[in-house]
Formats: sequence, structure tokens, C-alpha cells
Amino acid sequence: MATAGIGTSRPLTLLLFLIINLLSNTITGGGRVYADNGVFSVKYKYAGRERSLSTLKAHDISRQLRFLAGVDIPLGGSGRPDAVGLYYAKIGIGTPSKDYYVQVDTGSDIVWVNCIQCRECPRTSSLGMELTPYDLEESTTGKLVSCDEQFCLEVNGGPLSGCTTNMSCPYLQIYGDGSSTAGYFVKDYVQYNRVSGDLETTAANGSIKFGCGARQSGDLGSSGEEALDGILGFGKSNSSIISQLASSRKVKKMFAHCLDGTNGGGIFAMGHVVQPKVNMTPLVPNQPHYNVNMTGVQVGHVMLNISADVFEAGDRKGTIIDSGTTLAYLPELIYEPLVAKILSQQHNLEVQTIHGEYKCFQYSERVDDGFPPVIFHFENSLLLKVYPHEYLFQYMDELVY
Repeated sequence: MATAGIGTSRPLTLLLFLIINLLSNTITGGGRVYADNGVFSVKYKYAGRERSLSTLKAHDISRQLRFLAGVDIPLGGSGRPDAVGLYYAKIGIGTPSKDYYVQVDTGSDIVWVNCIQCRECPRTSSLGMELTPYDLEESTTGKLVSCDEQFCLEVNGGPLSGCTTNMSCPYLQIYGDGSSTAGYFVKDYVQYNRVSGDLETTAANGSIKFGCGARQSGDLGSSGEEALDGILGFGKSNSSIISQLASSRKVKKMFAHCLDGTNGGGIFAMGHVVQPKVNMTPLVPNQPHYNVNMTGVQVGHVMLNISADVFEAGDRKGTIIDSGTTLAYLPELIYEPLVAKILSQQHNLEVQTIHGEYKCFQYSERVDDGFPPVIFHFENSLLLKVYPHEYLFQYMDELVY
């Protein structure tokens, strides 16, 4: 017998496949991806681990604090992207190329890796790889970014005091938990895979500017659990990797990610998606993150009676698409009627609360047979169907929702 539960934090799990088109402001859902520019193979940090709602919620709380506080901060927010990311990829940097393991993050705007000068930076990771600090002197294509370059002016919000010719462009990022990373920007080649045909890939490269972390403090300087070499920012600003490669015409300014949070891994594909045929919904313009317009929620064959203004985008409103968040979160005006409608399908459930926040119930049958799918509606008639086994969590001998 299993118990299903409803968490008061309003989570739903979604396995989400997204196409982000930055030129035409579109986002889409579908299946397998075949892009004509470049791809990164990614791995999921929690692959093979038993899911815990408490663990996932703690992860997301840190993540959401960065989202809410990061709108006015030039270098991608005030949270810890390395500590709250979910997917990482191996990329090559420099000539000759060396491998680096970096967080792939649609919520971050800059690319940075730990530098050879950093004494506090991690050298090992519990994820099973050896970490490599970047050494500008060992790359024949590496160059410093000077403080008077346009890139430096943009990421720092204007001219730097005391900047002189050939002086490097510094960066300093202080996070909410007191941790910080500081260093300077460099320019070098990043190696990635390009789809050449029949789903085969060949090596490709492009020159980008990224942060070279020379000093770390707090948890950023610790080796061990889930440490990585840095961050691969896929955000909307001009400093992200997708924007930089697009500006040099290496890729088209669009990307897709197909991520599997259950079995782990997936891909980030840069460029036009050739396969499969996809449906699209517009991105909301003038937003710091990737926002879409949700228009309604359906339970089984019934649309919930929710006022349209609940779905409106705006300051701290709307729907954010993020590769680094584990669960989907809904406002109470959507969550409460959604839960009530789902539970109404089973009249004899005895709902109880555990740990003061999770509502659970015992259920011995297949959940997909006893509960309805939930369908999220987006602009342009894009639908995302979530099945009961995806929104119900098993808690020990119980299912938690």
C-alpha cells in the first residue's frame, strides 16, 4: 500500500522539454531534438537518487531567492548558481583544449570557471570527476579582457574607476550566504559539439569572454559534494554563452533543452531545431528570465474556473522556465482548486499531514488509473500534460503530492 500526499509548498513535478527561440521570442514543447548548430550533453545531479521533497524544496528555496533578488544585479543574481544547479556538462576550453565540468544554467548570464591562481577553489568533486583550474598561460589562444572593452562596460554597468589601457576587467560577485567569487575576465575558445547529420556530431569551437575565478570564499572554496569547475550561463543577457556565440555567427540565437529529471541527463542544443516538429508559445518580452504565458489549468476533462488575471505576467508574476529548479510552483489561487479537483476523484481518501506541511493519503492501486492527468495550457494552444505518477511522490510507504 502506498500513501500519496499534498505538500503545502505547492509543488508539482514536471518532465519538461523546451525550445527557446530568442529571435522570435518563442518557446515550445516536444520530443527528441536534432539541431543544426551545436549541442552539449548534460548530466543530472540527482540521477539514480531517491527523490526527497525536503531536499528538492531546500534546493528550490535557494534558487528562488536568487531569482527574486537578481533582477537588478549585473552579474546574474545574488544566489549561488553553482550550489543550486541541476545539470552539468563537460566542455573544452583553450588551446590545447582542456576539459571543464560546468553547470548549465538558463537562470545565469555569465560564464566563469575557477582559475589557477585560486588556492581555495575545489579540486575534487563527489560527482566523480577531477576538477581543473583554468591557466591563461597554458592556452595559446587565451587573452585578457581589458577594462575599457565594451563587454567590461556592459557587465559592470559603466566605466570602471581607475581603468587604464591594458588593465584587466575585474569581477566580484557576493552571494546572499556570504560566499563570493572574484577574478577577471578572459577571452578564449570554448569547444562544443556540432550536429553534422544523421544525429552524428563533430567538434566545433567559438571564442567567448568568461570569468576567471582567482579568489573564492565560503562554500565556493570547498572541495567535495557536487563541486564543479564553474557555470555555463544560458541566460538572456549579452554576456551569456548563447548570446556571445550568436554575435560571432557561430550559432543561431536559439536553443533547446531536453531534460530528464527521473533517469538523468539530456541535451542542450543550440540553433534551429530540425527534428521533431514542434509547437510554440511566445516568450514574454522585457523580462529578466525566460517567462511564458500560462492561460489555464485542466484536470482530466474539466477546466478549472480561475480568473485570467491570476496568470498575468508582471513584476514577480507570470511563469518562469528554469533548468535549475526541481519542482513546479503554483500560487494558492491555482494550487488550491487544483488539489481539490484532483482529490475529488477519490471520495474515500483519508488525508493526513506529516512533518507539518505534507498532506498524504494511502492508496494501493495504480495512481495513473485512479487520478486524472493535469494539463497546463499556454498561449498559442501549447499543452503540457502531467500524469499522476509525475505529480504524486511516494513517501516511504506513502505517496506524497
